[in-house]
Amino acid sequence: MSLAVLRSRALAGMDALCVSVEVHLANGLPGLTIVGLPDAEVRESKDRVRAALQNAGFEFPARRITVNLAPADLPKESGRFDLPIALGILAASGQIPNIELERYEFAGELSLSGELRPVRGALAMTVAMQRFKEGKPRAFILPLANADEAALVSGAIIYPAATLLQVCGHFTASDADGRLVRHTPKPGQAAPAYPDFSDVKGQIITKRALEVAAAGFHSVLLIGPPGSGKTMLASRFAGLLPAMTDEEALESAAVQSLTGGFQAERWKVRPFRSPHHTTSGVALVGGGQVPRPGEISLAHCGVLFLDELPEFDRRVLEVLRQPLESGRVTISRAAQHADFPARFQLIAAMNPCPCGYLGHISGKCHCTSEGVLRYQDRISGPLLDRIDMQIEVPALEPATLSAVASGEASALIAARVALAYERQLARQHKSNQRMSTRDIDRHCRLDVKGEQMLRYTMLKLHWSARAYHRVLKVARTIADLADSHLITYEHVNEAIQFRRGLREPKNIH
Repeated sequence: MSLAVLRSRALAGMDALCVSVEVHLANGLPGLTIVGLPDAEVRESKDRVRAALQNAGFEFPARRITVNLAPADLPKESGRFDLPIALGILAASGQIPNIELERYEFAGELSLSGELRPVRGALAMTVAMQRFKEGKPRAFILPLANADEAALVSGAIIYPAATLLQVCGHFTASDADGRLVRHTPKPGQAAPAYPDFSDVKGQIITKRALEVAAAGFHSVLLIGPPGSGKTMLASRFAGLLPAMTDEEALESAAVQSLTGGFQAERWKVRPFRSPHHTTSGVALVGGGQVPRPGEISLAHCGVLFLDELPEFDRRVLEVLRQPLESGRVTISRAAQHADFPARFQLIAAMNPCPCGYLGHISGKCHCTSEGVLRYQDRISGPLLDRIDMQIEVPALEPATLSAVASGEASALIAARVALAYERQLARQHKSNQRMSTRDIDRHCRLDVKGEQMLRYTMLKLHWSARAYHRVLKVARTIADLADSHLITYEHVNEAIQFRRGLREPKNIH
C-alpha cells in the first residue's frame, strides 16, 4: 500500500473543520511535498517529521512523498498536522498497519526527538468531532498536555500520548498492554481566586449597584476620582456572578483553547479580562491574517474590565458597540471569515475629568469646562447609550478609611444574586440584559406611579429608546432581587439613579 488517509481538524474561527491527510508514496526523486493551502508552519512540518521519524528509529522512505490536506480550498495553519503526516508516511510505507487509522482523528506537533507538543484549539476540535459525527464515532489521539481539556467534552474518546513511538505502539501492539489508555479525568473545578467584597470600605451605593448588575448581567461604568475604589470594586465583581452552566463553561473554554490559554483546573470559573488602555482594536475585538479571538471573546461568559476608559483610543472603543448588542463578532478577511462569541459583561472605570478631581470635596480641580467636555467626549454618545448603568463612586471620608472594614462578604451577595437570576431563568430562560423588546413588553409590567415616573424622566432627559429599555431591564432586575412580580415606583426610581452618572443632570424634578 503506497497510500494512507488519516483525519485531522483545521480551525476556522470557532469551527474545527475535518481535514483528510492523504499521503502518497511514488517512484521518483526523493522528496516531501505538502499541498492543500498550507501556511509556513505546516510547510515546515516536513523537516520536523523527517527528524522525528529518524530519531524514533523509523525509516524515512527514499521516495517521492506527496501529502495532500483536503479540502484544498481551506487554509491550514499550525503544527497540529505533524502527527497525522508522520503516521501517514509510516502507514503508506508499511511500517505500521493501515487498517485501523480510519477510526481515529489525530492532532499534535512533533519535536525533532519525536515527542508530542501541545497544540492550540484541542477543546474546539473535540467539540466539533462530537457535534458532527460522520458514521461511527471516532477516537481522538492527541498530545498528553491537551488531554485534560479535550476530555471535558462529554462522550469524547480521548487517547493521549507523549511520544510518536507511543502512538505507533498503539497500532502495532499485540495486546492491551502496549496500547494507549483512554483518558477520562474528572474535571477539577478551582475555587475562584477573586478577592472579597468585605474588604471594601464604604461605597454602599456602588456595592448595591454592582449587586444589581451581577444579578441581571448589566454593563456598568464607574465614575469617580483617583483612589475612590473603582478598580478594587471591579476586581471583586466576578465573584458575585451566578455559577456557569455546562454549556457556558464549554463555550468559554473552547474560545480560550483557541489561544492555548485554557487551563482545565479553571473549568467553570468565569474569565476576568483587563486589557491595558494601549490595546489595539485587533487585540480587543480579534483578527489577524488567520483570525483569532480578541479580549472581548476571551471574556465570553465573564467580565471585561476597561480601566481608565477615556485613555483608550476612541476608534478602539467604537468596536465594542456591535458586540455589546449582539453578543457575537464576525472577523472578515479576503480569504476567510470567522465568527466568535462575545457575550461579555462590561465593567468600565474612568475619572470625571483630566485631573480626576471634578466635584471632589477638596475643590482642587482646576480643569476648564471645555477640558472636561473634551475628556468626557472621548467616549461617544452611542457607546455610552449602550452601557446600562453609570455610577458615581465618591471619594471616601477619612473616618471611613480609618474604620475597620465591615461590609458584606461576596458569598452573601452572590447568594441573593443567584436567587434573582433563577427567577429570570424561570420566567424568560435568559438574563434580563438579554431580553428582547417583546420580552420587555411581556415581563416588565410597571405600577401606575412607576410608569409615570419613567415616562417623565425619559422626556426630561431626552433618553433614546435604547436607554429607556435598558432602564426598564435594570428595574426588572431590582424587582427580581426584591422577589416582586410587579415593577414598582421604588424599583424604577432606583434604576433611574443608576443611569445618571455622566452627561445627565443630577436633579430632574
